[in-house]
Amino acid sequence: MKLGRSFFNLYFFIISTFIIFSWALDEVWTSYLEQDIESYTGYKTLMMATGDYVQKHPKHEWEDIVAGAAQRWQLPLKLESLVEVEAVDHTDHNALVHSNAHIYYYDDKVVIHYLLKNSDTVITLDSVKMPTRPRIKSTYRVMILATFGVIIFIWLWPMSRDLESLKKATRAFGQGNFDSTAPEAKSTMIAPMIASFNMMATRIKRLIEAHKELTNAVSHELRTPLARTKFALQMLDSIKDDEKRAKYQQQISNDVCELEELINEMLIYAAFDNDKPELNFARTDLSELVKLQIASHDQFVNTIEFVNNLPDNFVRCDRHFMDRAINNFISNAIKYGDDKVRVTLSLVGEQCQICVEDNGDGVSDEFKQVIFDAFSRGDQSRNRETGGFGLGLAIVARIMEWHQGQASISDSELGGASFKLTWPVK
Repeated sequence: MKLGRSFFNLYFFIISTFIIFSWALDEVWTSYLEQDIESYTGYKTLMMATGDYVQKHPKHEWEDIVAGAAQRWQLPLKLESLVEVEAVDHTDHNALVHSNAHIYYYDDKVVIHYLLKNSDTVITLDSVKMPTRPRIKSTYRVMILATFGVIIFIWLWPMSRDLESLKKATRAFGQGNFDSTAPEAKSTMIAPMIASFNMMATRIKRLIEAHKELTNAVSHELRTPLARTKFALQMLDSIKDDEKRAKYQQQISNDVCELEELINEMLIYAAFDNDKPELNFARTDLSELVKLQIASHDQFVNTIEFVNNLPDNFVRCDRHFMDRAINNFISNAIKYGDDKVRVTLSLVGEQCQICVEDNGDGVSDEFKQVIFDAFSRGDQSRNRETGGFGLGLAIVARIMEWHQGQASISDSELGGASFKLTWPVK
């Protein structure tokens, strides 16, 4: 993979920052050394010791003593009068004053004047190389910066590669390729970003697919009752017979009720699909919940068998939504079964399971793959008399997602379909 421009920009920015910081540190350090009187402690101490020694001797011996010291230490020491020192022009030099020591420095040279106490005589150290503290050699500095550069490169390269992959995925996604996802991140810093993008892409893809499916399905669902209503209205204009008129009026009323039911189902599904409601998870007596559902289908109660294999009837779930899911399964089993329905509660490992079986014709293997999708029906003609709008099972699947479980279908030993609700006990 080619190195991205963004990677180079970031890499060189960090390296440049290190170099500038190093240079600035050197400048500050040098400035500090120049302005620190202690940097010249060696010269100053020498001159103070020489001055004390000189003043212990007669004044006419001072010049010889200073000349001897200069020769001994190989330093440009000399004795001057205060008038001579003041006559020297130091306007282009930087000056420091410490007690009776006057220090002038310029470039890498230093001049020190030491005034002897209670006199107008000055010991001068003239133009010697400025002493400084040891510095790191430039070679060492380059090696250190190079080491930092390698470390930063190793640190930044996986990030740059992940960001480049993410950029390509977002560009493809923005151009309409909704199957585009970013590969797994190599950098732990970028991994949350890529995971969030992939989750967002999956969510958007599902919403777009659901929108297309909803548009196609709704247009089909609306077309039939609207066509029947339009036909009935046209017939009402020409029919004089009261009995036939009443028949068409009843048909219009039924079609309006069907449209209202479709709209209500769509609103419920849309609410479930877009927003997760506030769930109230609590210990619920599942056996009691199923018995109440069976009792609510009182005209079919004798055809429903209830088997409870749970060691403990109390499980954690949202009672309201679980009740809706069970009701949907039992209603479908009664509708599509012949005369027998069985509801079984069981514990499979750490999963609680509700199984609703019937002895109907079952579900084809092809339809099992999409049965929990919105607006899916086994009857491809989409005849309203064969069932609902295909939203009930889609709502059940969403409820189980909220419970971190799943809804599934298989064949039943009774001969029909076996629908299961499975979710973690804890």
